[in-house]
Amino acid sequence: MTKVLYITAHPHDDTQSYSMAVGKAFIDAYKEKNSDHDIINFDLYKEYIPQIDADIFSGWGKLKSGKGFDELTEEEKTKVGRLSELSEQFISADKYVFVTPLWNFSFPPVLKAYIDAVSVAGKTFKYTEEGPIGLLTDKKALHIQARGGVYSEGPAAAMEMGHRYLNVMMQFYGIPSFEGLFVEGHNAMADQANDIKENAIQNAKELALKF
Repeated sequence: MTKVLYITAHPHDDTQSYSMAVGKAFIDAYKEKNSDHDIINFDLYKEYIPQIDADIFSGWGKLKSGKGFDELTEEEKTKVGRLSELSEQFISADKYVFVTPLWNFSFPPVLKAYIDAVSVAGKTFKYTEEGPIGLLTDKKALHIQARGGVYSEGPAAAMEMGHRYLNVMMQFYGIPSFEGLFVEGHNAMADQANDIKENAIQNAKELALKF
């Protein structure tokens, strides 16, 4: 069964967030088209996503030295164990949908913590003599992003680092297909905000039929 990991990184729901509204339109249309697929809703604001800290480095070091998991401290067990769960869940999926706003030219920090959690040598990539190689070569991904300004073109385009970062990471993982669906300009052109949102929702529904 095809597994879709629907990853949201916004503290608000679809009634308050443009990215979440467009994301909901996409995933609802996708579900209707693919009723037999397993869709996992993964809200990063409601999940425990450990940041890589001293406990994790210490736990990893102990495991690398040959110690067993039971020899870790409780803090190390909790954090290292959770990172393992997150990476296993990620690599088990066939498709990924990331839903984020553009905050300070990037995305909410909880998504960076999540990307760190799933970037594991031997799982999402491996090191070789020629350099790192991605291992997720049979996956595909989509990023739905709301931007209050216009970043797809013009002087602000070079300042957008959220979608560009995810694009780099998807390439790093070896994922051959990564698309972007953007709703932008609704703050800069407030009088057109509703039309911008509705157009993005329609585009999301159409994309869901092909994703």
